Amino acid sequence: MRTDRTDRRENVKGIDYSNKDTFNWISVIRLPDFITEKDFAWAVQTATKKKKIDCSPAEFLTIDEGLCVQIMHQGSFDSEPATVALLEDYLKEQGYENNINEQRLHHEIYMSDARKVAPEKWKTVIRHPIKKV
Repeated sequence: MRTDRTDRRENVKGIDYSNKDTFNWISVIRLPDFITEKDFAWAVQTATKKKKIDCSPAEFLTIDEGLCVQIMHQGSFDSEPATVALLEDYLKEQGYENNINEQRLHHEIYMSDARKVAPEKWKTVIRHPIKKV
């Protein structure tokens, strides 16, 4: 049995990397603090009219992620579990544990344009909610 970091994906609470068909995700774009819900509603309405597309699923969200830890992953998305294992090791060393649940989620921030950068050079910030043990 392998015990290196690449074979520890089952130990990451709340994430089944082996079954991507079960992934449930949303795409989020950070808005400047001066954008209000009224501004957002205007933008959705304007885009719907001008582009003739249904923008009604777009939502104005305010997210308070609380206490988190994050790590920079470099490489393809398929190699993320090894980076997450490093994150998990760090949490244990510092007296914390992963706190992924229905309200507090695994979060990825894509720093590279996957259309223009080779997969081995992709940079992704991986952020997990945590709590003190």
